[in-house]
Amino acid sequence: MAKNHENLEEKESLGEEAESPKLVSGKSIYHYIAEAWNDPDESYVKQLQFERLIQWRREENFCRIDYPTRLDRARKLGYKAKQGYVLVRGRVRKGALQKRKIRKGRRAKRRGIVKITAGKSLQRIAEERAAKKYPNLEVLNSYWVGSDGKHEWFEIIMVDPHHPVIRSDPKINWICDPVNKGRAYRGLTSAGKKGRGLRHKGRGAEKVRPSIGAHNRQGK
Repeated sequence: MAKNHENLEEKESLGEEAESPKLVSGKSIYHYIAEAWNDPDESYVKQLQFERLIQWRREENFCRIDYPTRLDRARKLGYKAKQGYVLVRGRVRKGALQKRKIRKGRRAKRRGIVKITAGKSLQRIAEERAAKKYPNLEVLNSYWVGSDGKHEWFEIIMVDPHHPVIRSDPKINWICDPVNKGRAYRGLTSAGKKGRGLRHKGRGAEKVRPSIGAHNRQGK
């Protein structure tokens, strides 16, 4: 800074105009990753996904992975490359719910087998199944990474609330509090709050707080 100040004084003494320092305005790597994933079929992600899905179909469901597939989404949803954070990739079948075929006892139109829409999104189902498989971890958030004709794949960010690194980090140690147990089952993740209608306030959202059940499920 001292050298730059001296150079400015020299230019002023010589009668030259002092040039203002130029600001560098560039886009981060996260911007370009997000731009490619906004429309995967129109970017380099399409070919990568074709190869990935072949491998993912052969993998065990809800397996731990080393690195996030979408670094921009993972970082935005709270992931950090440090001890105590775990990434899990899992798949959930697509489509509406179906009940078992009913043999007798009612009219065919009342059987209620097809066209049953689930009350939860596939993303919330994936979070709950990951929490069930890894009971010592808490679900922080999750994001979509791919789909084919039969399944949707999600990556779930999980945190170990008993890890000393997590307990000593003031930005994440709130998850160690017992009141935050079972976040995925209680709709406290980002996908859970979206499914409960908590993205909206004011007019039209009168029946979603304090909960959907408190208003006899009129908010959905």
